[in-house]
Amino acid sequence: MEMIDNYNPPLKKPMTRKFNEKQILAKVGDYISSTYSRHYAKSSIQATEFINACGLGEGFCLGNIIKYAQRFGKKGSGEKREEDLFKIIHYAVILLHELEQKK
Repeated sequence: MEMIDNYNPPLKKPMTRKFNEKQILAKVGDYISSTYSRHYAKSSIQATEFINACGLGEGFCLGNIIKYAQRFGKKGSGEKREEDLFKIIHYAVILLHELEQKK
């Protein structure tokens, strides 16, 4: 019979990432942080919070994800394309938050 040591599980191997995820997620985090100081976030409640409170957050987020995905590459170059991707990710994060709140 094999003994299983539940008190000292084996150490996990460090994950090797191939797509620069750590740096990219840091840039996404910086982008999201910057949105809290923009003009539409100056009041005590953001429009997105109000929309979510009205029960419309899921459709709002999905609509914005689709909008920025369809617009990708059509407005400007490098930086604008990157910003569109950040917006897609940000709305996905907000949607994930909304779904967690419903659990």
